[in-house]
This record gives sequence, structure tokens and C-alpha cells, in this order.
Amino acid sequence: MIVTKDTLIGDLLANDINTAKYLFEMGMHCVGCPASAMESLEEACNVHGADVNELVAQLNAYFKAQA
Repeated sequence: MIVTKDTLIGDLLANDINTAKYLFEMGMHCVGCPASAMESLEEACNVHGADVNELVAQLNAYFKAQA
């Protein structure tokens, strides 16, 4: 999976539930909320004051390591 700022949280978690740890580490503890499933990573980062570019880089590194 290639992650972008526009990746939906629901799609990310459906692809690999283990990515939740990266969201938790950035202070996004609402990943189980149904509303967050339709939220993009950029939208979530804006709400939580997190750096979306850092999160995207971490997630892409994770997926690259899984390949």
C-alpha cells in the first residue's frame, strides 16, 4: 500500500490493522470511532496537531519493510 495525505483512516486500518500503532503514537486515539474511518490522514493530523508528512513517511516505511 502507498500512503498519501488523502488516504482514509478506514482504508489504512482495513489494509493493515497494525498501522494503528502509528496513529496512536501521534496522539490519534480515536481510530476506533466510526467517524474517523472516513477521515483522511491530513484531516486527522490537522485536528490533532500532528505532522502529516511525518506520519505518511512512517507509514510508507512500514509498508516498504513488509514487502
